[in-house]
Amino acid sequence: MLELPDPRLALAFEARVDVAASLDIGDGLQFTPITGGTVSGPRLSGRVLAGGGDWSTTRGQVTALDAHYLLEADDGAVIDIRNRGFWRASPEVEARVEAGEDLPETHYYYRTSPVFSTSAPDHAWLASTVFVGLARGERGQVCIRFFEVL
Repeated sequence: MLELPDPRLALAFEARVDVAASLDIGDGLQFTPITGGTVSGPRLSGRVLAGGGDWSTTRGQVTALDAHYLLEADDGAVIDIRNRGFWRASPEVEARVEAGEDLPETHYYYRTSPVFSTSAPDHAWLASTVFVGLARGERGQVCIRFFEVL
């Protein structure tokens, strides 16, 4: 039997996403508007464009996330991102987060699986690479470090 290598990750960039207050739609569904933000890192820099949002559904202790928004690279290229994932925490940690406390990523599970698309040749690598996102709340923003799976 062939021995497969363990996956390796490399930081591609971090998005610091500005969000407005969440709207409670009912039955565990919320919409959180995305109002802007920044993108910086070794492989991509630019900004988060206003106008997207995150549709989240909470069932029990788990929140399923489905965010859809646009990035604009420093060179003007527009990149579409569909970022799905999960957030879960103990009731104690959830209460601390709801009270506005910034906690490190190790205190809860906030992981995403982003998919990018763009027609910009210089950024085509985004649309043909698997990524993992590690997210956290920080000073009213959602900060996501995007790692390329090598």
